[in-house]
Amino acid sequence: MRIVVKVGTSSLTDEIGAINTGFVGRLSEQIAMLNQQDHQIVVVSSGAISAGVAALGLSARPTDVTTLQAIAAAGQSRLMDVWSRALGEHDLVVAQVLLVPHDFVNRRQYLHTRKTLTKLQELGCIPIINENDAIASDEIRFGDNDRIAALVSHNVGADVLVLLTDTEGLYTSDPRRDASATLIREVGANDPLLDVRATQRGTVRGSGGMASKLAAARIASSSGVVTVIAAAERPNVLLDAVDGLLVGTTFRASSRRLPARKLWIAFAARPNGRVTVDDGARGALIERGTSLLPAGVTAVTGNFHEHDVVEICDQAGTVIARGLVQLDASALRTVAGKRTTEIPSNVAHEVIHRDDLVTMI
Repeated sequence: MRIVVKVGTSSLTDEIGAINTGFVGRLSEQIAMLNQQDHQIVVVSSGAISAGVAALGLSARPTDVTTLQAIAAAGQSRLMDVWSRALGEHDLVVAQVLLVPHDFVNRRQYLHTRKTLTKLQELGCIPIINENDAIASDEIRFGDNDRIAALVSHNVGADVLVLLTDTEGLYTSDPRRDASATLIREVGANDPLLDVRATQRGTVRGSGGMASKLAAARIASSSGVVTVIAAAERPNVLLDAVDGLLVGTTFRASSRRLPARKLWIAFAARPNGRVTVDDGARGALIERGTSLLPAGVTAVTGNFHEHDVVEICDQAGTVIARGLVQLDASALRTVAGKRTTEIPSNVAHEVIHRDDLVTMI
């Protein structure tokens, strides 16, 4: 079985941001036990920035990108040292892999990532993955390792993704504010809970929250991967999750499995614009899976380029799909609403081909 386990900053570090070596040791023992059972494990580990803050003796986490990048570089080596020592006690060798979302959007990079991770596992290493925070400024401000963990799960063909955090799982409401909140043990593949809004922010030390974990579960579900959100401090949490016990919240895998290209379009790439369509085009896209033609376009928002990812919205403003456009924004505005016979032969007659389009509802 292939297993991806993601550990958040709030679980890896103590109140002052120093890496919790005791926790890493306990989790490493579980990883070693799974490795002895011939499971293949990939770890996605947050904590570099927080570890850097503690190592440099800063009183608080800075907010400017340049300082965060420098701190991440200082903290990453300390993070890897803790993992190396903990897994080394079980005769396991760790391998550092730093990624950014571009490594999943670009097909060449995507395949190279897969080859590297596969070879590391063949060599008996435990890959420890983190965002390349030291150079990826956008990811520091907006990214999180939950999404990368889900994309890694697709990349390596994982069976299970385990997201370890400081809460027991997904609740009916925020348990910190609502005493009547109850834990949701299981979410079906097509359950609308995958689309609910949740708290964006986790702790002051981490960048994620339940919203990012729900998004990750949705990515994983669309990849055919079971996802578990569970409390990191629960005894034997990783072993139990892999055994299929209902620890925390389990999200079942969808029967609708997106190929890698469409997964990038739907979840990995950032949309650079928006195309609004009429009701006829909406029905054709959702019900018949057609390509998007200029005749169905009623509005164009943004200044995107050819082959950029854009959102497709209906007349109510609801995002119904994403896709790779074959026309830039300027060219699309000139042909929007026109029939194919009215479009010059040297201009693309499809706004988005159906092979480059993913419905989101």
